[in-house]
Formats: sequence, C-alpha cells, structure tokens
Amino acid sequence: MERRRGGGSTGAARRPGAQAGASFLQARHGSGNTEEAARAPPFHLDLWFYFTLQNWVLDFGRPIAMLVFPLEWFPLNKPSVGDYFHMAYNVITPFLLLKIDSFELLYYYDEYLGHCMWYIPFFLILFMYFSGCFTACKGESVMPGPALLLVAPSGLYYWYLVTEGQIFILFIFTFFAMLALVLHQKRKRLFLDSNGLFLFSSFALTLLLVALWVAWLWNDPVLRKKYPGVIYVPEPWAFYTLHVSSHH
Repeated sequence: MERRRGGGSTGAARRPGAQAGASFLQARHGSGNTEEAARAPPFHLDLWFYFTLQNWVLDFGRPIAMLVFPLEWFPLNKPSVGDYFHMAYNVITPFLLLKIDSFELLYYYDEYLGHCMWYIPFFLILFMYFSGCFTACKGESVMPGPALLLVAPSGLYYWYLVTEGQIFILFIFTFFAMLALVLHQKRKRLFLDSNGLFLFSSFALTLLLVALWVAWLWNDPVLRKKYPGVIYVPEPWAFYTLHVSSHH
C-alpha cells in the first residue's frame, strides 16, 4: 500500500500539465491556498501594448493614410483606405481578444447610428474584461513601471476616440459603471489587480483630458454653433479646421 501510494504521487508529479491546470483553476475560482489567492495576477503588458499600438496606427493613422495614398488607387465605388484600416481593425482585434477569452467581430458603418453601434461591443468587451480584474489581496495592487508608461498614450487615444462626440455618453456610462463596480467589490475586500488599475487609470485620465478640452473651448462661438446640443464635446478635426488650417 505504501508503494502504491508512493507510485501514485510519482505519477502525479509526472503530469505537470495537469497540476498547472488544477492550480490555474484554483486560482481562477478562489479555491486555492492562501499564498496562491494573495498572489497578484501578472500585468498583461503584451495585450495592452498591442491594443495601444493597434489603436494609434489603425484609427489615429487612418486620416493620415488617406492623405498619403493617391485617390486613384481607391475609386468611389470601392472601399477607401480608411475602410481597409477598419477592416484590418476588425480582423486583428478578435485575435488579440482571444487572450481574454472574448471573440467579437466588429463591423464599421459610416452612418451616425452605425458608427456608434460599432463602439458598443468595444466598450462592452472592455467592461467585461475589467469586471474580471479583481483579486482578493490584502491591499490595492500597484502598477508596474511599463504599465505607467502606457497609461499616457492609452488615455490620450481614448481622449481622441471620445472627442468624436458620438460616443461620449457610452464612454461616461462605462466609466461610472466601472467606478460603481470598484466600490461594490471593495465591500467584498476585492481590489483591482494591475490590469484593472491600468484600464481604470486610462479611463480616468481620458475623463480629465476631455474635461480640460471642453473647458478650453467652452466659449468658442463658432464651435458652439456647430455643436449646439446639451453635450458639448468639440471634435479635434473641427478645431483643426477652424483654428489651425485657416491660419495657413
């Protein structure tokens, strides 16, 4: 009996994959020991770096590419270079989202409603990911150095995204939902891990940048006429056309 028990333990030791899977499930569902539960999840540097790089190149770089490539290459009855950039976004994003067990193919429409609808899965997936970024530790986590370096470009990109104006309500709703979730989980002694802190900090920085942007252009009479609604969020291209290109 002793040898059989010893052989069983040796057989289990020869299955590192099974042990790794069991420890992963224990850590995932909170059924592990105290040391495993207190261990903070690693910061997904590769995930957030690729997302930040993709956002800047395929979204911010889209109007730049439309100026660089000749119009003869993209007839009016064919997709433009901007459409191809959005197609690339739709193809690349699901493969990146496989890292967080989410898969959603996003389509782009040029109409107002369709343009807003395109961002709903984007913010929904971010919130779903954020809802899983909590850990049972003694105190709040601390972001590593590389994460701090990515907060500024990430928040700046979200600022560029939100100042399209059409998705400001969606952004502010997502942010307050994240804030409510943080306060709710804090009562359960659950705190954000480094990934959740990064995402929450990016959204908080975005809100600050949007507030400064709106305050700066609050008394602009021309932009006030162009954006007469209750929510006044001037778009960057409108400011550029009015105050920059007109001087040249």
